[in-house]
Amino acid sequence: ACGAVGGARRPAGDGGCYSGPSSHSVSACVRGRPATASTMIFSSADMLSQQQLKRLSEHKYSCSGSSFADPFMQPFWNWVTSKCPLWLAPNLMTLSGLFVNIATSLLLVWYSPTATQEVPRWAFLLCALGLFVYQTLDACDGKQARRTGTNTPLGELFDHGCDSISTVFVALAVCIAVKLGSYPGWMFFQCFVAITLFYCAHWQTYVSGTLRFGKFDVTEAQFSVMMIHIISAIFGSDIWATKVPFIELPLKFLPLCSGLTAGSIALVSYAGTIFTGGVGKNGSTVAGTSVLSP
Repeated sequence: ACGAVGGARRPAGDGGCYSGPSSHSVSACVRGRPATASTMIFSSADMLSQQQLKRLSEHKYSCSGSSFADPFMQPFWNWVTSKCPLWLAPNLMTLSGLFVNIATSLLLVWYSPTATQEVPRWAFLLCALGLFVYQTLDACDGKQARRTGTNTPLGELFDHGCDSISTVFVALAVCIAVKLGSYPGWMFFQCFVAITLFYCAHWQTYVSGTLRFGKFDVTEAQFSVMMIHIISAIFGSDIWATKVPFIELPLKFLPLCSGLTAGSIALVSYAGTIFTGGVGKNGSTVAGTSVLSP
């Protein structure tokens, strides 16, 4: 069930694929020389050793826990997957969802490049819909892969690569929705926190070998972002400039503070897992490397 939630809910992809002195496979020597982008692309030499390929084939997805929304969304995701033709590649579903998410987010950037201009209300609705489409396809690609017998660790890596890109655009779009550009420092911090949480979630998976879900996780965060877009669509983005009674802060700081609180709790949990020690030999990561860096 956990794997169905998609890339943001699966291991980092490279975790568990490499081991021992070969863990830095991307920097491995090609024809006796340190590998560069050009030598890796145009050389006929193998980029992965036999040991690395063996570890890659042995990689298994592992997760624990479940968020509040996931059990309620599973029937819908199962239904969507059942309607997908068997010839539809899971990676195409992932990529299509990413393109939709990027396109609808860039629409907001087009109308408000500094996150301070007024955006047509329909654009916020479209952005919320785009995120929902992305969430759905991201949740169903793993199900489609298992349904068609095409699930592989490399597919998981591709899924996570798309998720890492999406994280940037989702964070940017929500900043535009609340006109956070009037506080550029906070806007940068908000985007930085989103990327850091994504990174640390995969870091702890690399250490422990298991992706752990909290009760408030990716699905809930995505629905929260959709709700922010819908509020901006109904009332206009200027609604977020309304001062909150008693504390006299703009309403736009409410979702920001809520996100920072949830993020802080998650970071503490990740740190506890990381510095407890890994599941590898002598407390190392699943790849046999130091827990201090994924």
